[in-house]
Amino acid sequence: MAGTSLLAAACKRLEGKVALITGGASGIGECTAKLFSNHGAKVVIADIQNKLGQSLSQKLGSSDCTYVQCDVTNEDLIRDAVDKTIQSYGKLDIMFNNAGIVDDPSYPSILDTEKAKFERIMGVNVTGVFLGMKHAARVMIPARSGCIISTASIASGIGGSAPHAYTCSKHAVVGLTRNLAVELGKYGIRVNCLSPYTVETPLSTSFVGLTGAEFEHSVGLKSNLKGITLRADDVAKAALYLASDDGQCVSGQNLFIDGGQTIFNSACNMFS
Repeated sequence: MAGTSLLAAACKRLEGKVALITGGASGIGECTAKLFSNHGAKVVIADIQNKLGQSLSQKLGSSDCTYVQCDVTNEDLIRDAVDKTIQSYGKLDIMFNNAGIVDDPSYPSILDTEKAKFERIMGVNVTGVFLGMKHAARVMIPARSGCIISTASIASGIGGSAPHAYTCSKHAVVGLTRNLAVELGKYGIRVNCLSPYTVETPLSTSFVGLTGAEFEHSVGLKSNLKGITLRADDVAKAALYLASDDGQCVSGQNLFIDGGQTIFNSACNMFS
């Protein structure tokens, strides 16, 4: 029994760590919150979905998880979420900037893209990430340690996979990630981002207009790596790798979780 207990403890890759996850109430954020908690981390969920966030916090346990209402475009609320994390658990080891929104797929043309909608996408997906990075750095720099992760997309590496505002916003996340990794490296702080292919989440299903088997079939037809279905849990596992000591030498990277989708050009496929 003692050996089993030691093995279980050794398998907890985030034991003693504290993580703040924006957009943590559903989708990739929810899966990551659960996985981080299972691996021993204290988790703070920051979201605007109060019922979902509170419910998830209760499931994970009030001593190990806290929910805070947070609109990531509001700097005061981001600051408060970081401060609440410090007040509750004494430190912040992992900041996961996961909150994001998508364009209306009905209007892909730049001629149909309204300035206000473009700015809204950029506000959440870029300014929200910037603010999360800024206030995580505020408390991580004095500690001279920490890990900042942000959710990008395959749209950060290729054109034509999403409307203009979303694609632009995810390219910007990569730029912020690389620049901040250079600045914070001297403090021992690692900064990375994740770029998943299409995963079934409330956000993506509303964009695609399909759910369940129909969603998986539609995405699978366009995927390069056959025989697997990318799920939110796969992205959460990638975040776990970057957040844990297993990724201690990884910084400034944009990790694609896409089954080779972004290296594949269907216009010149000699292997079909």
